[in-house]
Amino acid sequence: MRRLALLAAVPLLFAAACGSGGGEVTAKTGTSTGGVQVAGDFGKKPQVTFPKGKPPTTSSSQTIKPGQGTQVKDGDSVVANLTAYSWDGKANAASGSTYDDGAPQLIKVDPKLPSVVYKAFQDSKPGGRFLAVVAKDSLTPDQVEQAKSQGADTSIASVYVVDVMGVPTVKAAHGTATDPGMSGVKLENPGGDQAPKLTTKTDATAPKGLVAKTVIKGAGPVVKSGQTILVHYTGKIWGSDTEFDSSWGRGEPVMFPIGVGKVIKGWDQSLVGVPVGSRVLVSIPPALGYGKAGSGDKIKGTDTLVFVVDVLGAY
Repeated sequence: MRRLALLAAVPLLFAAACGSGGGEVTAKTGTSTGGVQVAGDFGKKPQVTFPKGKPPTTSSSQTIKPGQGTQVKDGDSVVANLTAYSWDGKANAASGSTYDDGAPQLIKVDPKLPSVVYKAFQDSKPGGRFLAVVAKDSLTPDQVEQAKSQGADTSIASVYVVDVMGVPTVKAAHGTATDPGMSGVKLENPGGDQAPKLTTKTDATAPKGLVAKTVIKGAGPVVKSGQTILVHYTGKIWGSDTEFDSSWGRGEPVMFPIGVGKVIKGWDQSLVGVPVGSRVLVSIPPALGYGKAGSGDKIKGTDTLVFVVDVLGAY
């Protein structure tokens, strides 16, 4: 699940990146009356034009398109599209864009972000676009060292155009849970925002093919191939009850494109068509998982994988 270089390390996408749309806005940069120009519609890759001369040494931000609804607050996880540039006063080269990647990112709004970006998020609302110019003055000494360790040049400014696509509030699938009827697998559904408890310790033979059972049927739109979905999940190995991965354990849902070969085949084939808000139990044979090579130290090439997946959003 590829992320722009600086966001991958939390402060780093922003330290050195790997109303109405269609308008043009000039953002204040330092004390200069000139600035960066941003054109294009919200939800599409922006066009960015830089002024002549040296880049600023002072960070700044500006709202380009106001959003609607509840304002983003500290601690929120925001679904956002980002386009990044390195402002060196010469090439001003593009560093990356989630629009090119075809998938937005989930960003935690907290002090680990450079200060100017941290504040800009809290001044935004869903459906809004902002511009952030990140100079060295927005980075803590630790952030500067972290950026340098990843090859970033913190002596030049970075520019980010950020589209706030949404702020997910649902933390788990809610509704009446039904028995999935998967022999050998036990699933407890405590309700509310609590994580489901998956048990795969069994002597029963694993299914040979892909099996997907809806435990809670959501009321949202069905997931379409090519969308980016937001999920919480736990993954275990059939028979041993070995947990090899859990977003619940990390305390943060994850996002990834579905139906386009960016994740294992078993996920692509079982999650497309599922209504948002659903909880799904999935048994994935090796051929639709990691194949004969397995993955890491825990997953062998003969292991059947079992996931419980809460589909929280689709974008």
